[in-house]
Parts: sequence; structure tokens; C-alpha cells
Amino acid sequence: MSELTHFDEKGQVIMVDVGAKQVTQRVAVARAKIYMKPETLELVLRGATKKGDVFGVARLAGIMAAKKTPELIPLAHLLPLDSVTVDFFPDMEQSVIHVEARVKVTAKTGVEMEALTAVSVACLTVYDMVKAVDRGMTISDIKLMEKSGGRSGHFVRD
Repeated sequence: MSELTHFDEKGQVIMVDVGAKQVTQRVAVARAKIYMKPETLELVLRGATKKGDVFGVARLAGIMAAKKTPELIPLAHLLPLDSVTVDFFPDMEQSVIHVEARVKVTAKTGVEMEALTAVSVACLTVYDMVKAVDRGMTISDIKLMEKSGGRSGHFVRD
């Protein structure tokens, strides 16, 4: 039908059959941003929010989200993840927190969706934890930065 893999020749939705694929180590890195008021970012960095350690809770939420990706994305495969890391890089000049997730698996299919889900939920958790002081936050630029392993090769965003 087309180059889209989640449809059969009749155009019906399918879960891709990965049974014949090679087991390889696969890695995906995704990034996102959450913009906020400078005073909100200052509060987060000082650890002075009423709900506690924003980065600690958001990191855990991102890791949990990666593990739950097949429950959220209908055609994602259930994968035995090797590792998930979620890191935060605050930028006071732009009043933004850059969020990065790195997911690894040794399997027959990749972990791009897990990395994208991890950064999305980590940003949503940051929002939830400080929304009482800043409802104008913006989550943006959720994107795959890199993926490796598997037949499609190595992708690195320019």
C-alpha cells in the first residue's frame, strides 16, 4: 500500500510483525523543552516548590512512562528495556528546561516511542508540580535526536 508499516495491503491497521528481525542493541535519544517564567525556574532550581523535588519526581515519571509506552501507544511493542535515563538541563537565559531521555534495549525493534514518551511525561510532570505558580508554561520541541541499531541504521538529527 505505502511505506507506512502499520497498515496491511488493504489499508487496515496492523501491529508490525518483528518476529524475523535480528535482535540488536538499539538506542534512542529524545529531547523536549519546557518554558516557564524566570521566577518559576528559580524556584525549581532552589528546590523550593511545595510539591518537592521537581527533577526527581519528573525523572521517575519519565522512566515509568517509557516502561508503559505500549499501554499508551496502541501499536508499540512490549519491550524488555535495558535502561532509561532522563536528564534536565536548565537554561536561565531563555527560562527553559531542556529534557533528554535515552532509552536502550536489546530486542527486535527500536525504542524511539519510549524515548519520546519519557520526555513528554517528564515535561508534563514538571508542569504539574509547578502549575500553582505558573500556568503559562509551554512544552515544545518534542523530537527524536538519535536512534541506532536495527536494519534502518543510525539516525542523527541535524
